[in-house]
Amino acid sequence: MKNELDDPRITAIGLFYEVHAGLTARFAAQFEEHGLSAVEFEVLTRLARSPNNQLRMTDLAAQTSLSTSGVTRVVDRMERDGLLARRACATDRRSSFAVVTAAGMQRLKEVLPGHLRIIEEWFTGQLDPESLATLLDALRRIRDAVHPCATAGSSTATPTDDEVSTSA
Repeated sequence: MKNELDDPRITAIGLFYEVHAGLTARFAAQFEEHGLSAVEFEVLTRLARSPNNQLRMTDLAAQTSLSTSGVTRVVDRMERDGLLARRACATDRRSSFAVVTAAGMQRLKEVLPGHLRIIEEWFTGQLDPESLATLLDALRRIRDAVHPCATAGSSTATPTDDEVSTSA
């Protein structure tokens, strides 16, 4: 049993969990200062980094750790708070887009400086540029293996404002 517990695979995943827990705690405190949860920040960030600041609801679910119904609840809450809007898809009545509003972009702009400071201090700043590039490559390969839908909708063209009807 001792040899199995000394396996570098156990060490690798243990270190990964420890890093994740430490960063998550630091991020959560900072998000709370801005009235956001970690999930709401993730949704805002994913949408803001997507073409036209929008994603189909199904693609947003695929890119996050949320189920389709979980995304619906988060988007409902964020829509009530004025951070997101929904837009119906003109070509598929079954689909709708979640879109960041001006208020959502403003909230993201308020959160990002502190978020980037935390990332720099506790994560990327611990690595030289070559190590960071290697880590990013490794994380993308692992992400693509364990979560192949993580980039769903981000590389496909999304309709422009003229091609969707607004529901907000």
